[in-house]
Amino acid sequence: MWIAGPVLNFLYPPRCAACGARFGLDAHRRVCERCLARLEPLPEPLCETCGGPVESVRAPQARCAHCLKLPPAFARARSLARYRPSDEDKRDTLPSLIRRHKYGLDQALGRAIAEFIGPELPFSSDDCDLVIPVPLHRRRLWWRGFNQAALLAAEVARRLGRPLDLRSLVRTRATVSQTTRNRDERRRNVRGAFVVRRPHRVANRRIVLVDDVMTTGATADECARALLAASASRVEVFTLARVL
Repeated sequence: MWIAGPVLNFLYPPRCAACGARFGLDAHRRVCERCLARLEPLPEPLCETCGGPVESVRAPQARCAHCLKLPPAFARARSLARYRPSDEDKRDTLPSLIRRHKYGLDQALGRAIAEFIGPELPFSSDDCDLVIPVPLHRRRLWWRGFNQAALLAAEVARRLGRPLDLRSLVRTRATVSQTTRNRDERRRNVRGAFVVRRPHRVANRRIVLVDDVMTTGATADECARALLAASASRVEVFTLARVL
């Protein structure tokens, strides 16, 4: 039997997925305004390529030292907020929600996390022909039960009004965790781990690659290399958060 939203909310009072605050019976949101307002923006100025902070403002559109030394394959990367791995005890933050979603295996938090995107994306539909998430290896996908990047990419594709492709880009090698590795180790760890199985789907397409968190950009860079090798015309990267 179908139960109306307000009745269901009366039986199971809705709460903010981040802080647990009570919502009204007519609530449709998963995150309260207070927690949304706690989103920590990245410090400016930002690198025109990777979207991370730059050391100086000498040029109007500066690039960071890492992008100057070793330019990534993707054309541009943008993140919405800062990710602090040390905020383990702060449940009412986006990083905490991301950790609970990914490592706590709570697929229902995907909708709550998507609400942090806000009304505008850093990319428009004019920048994009196709939206692709960073894929998980099949063993990791089987263990987790879902790909958090794919859930986020579905929301991005919906907002841009562009197709979502979950099959063309695949991870062929089960890489070890990147968490404790430095920049060079991360690059070596993911080298050659991604291939495009349906090159006709990406050829001559402008692609927005989606993931939840960017640290050094090694994974996004390797994905972009695989897509460009399959004749994609341009790859840009969107992540919710960025580790600084």
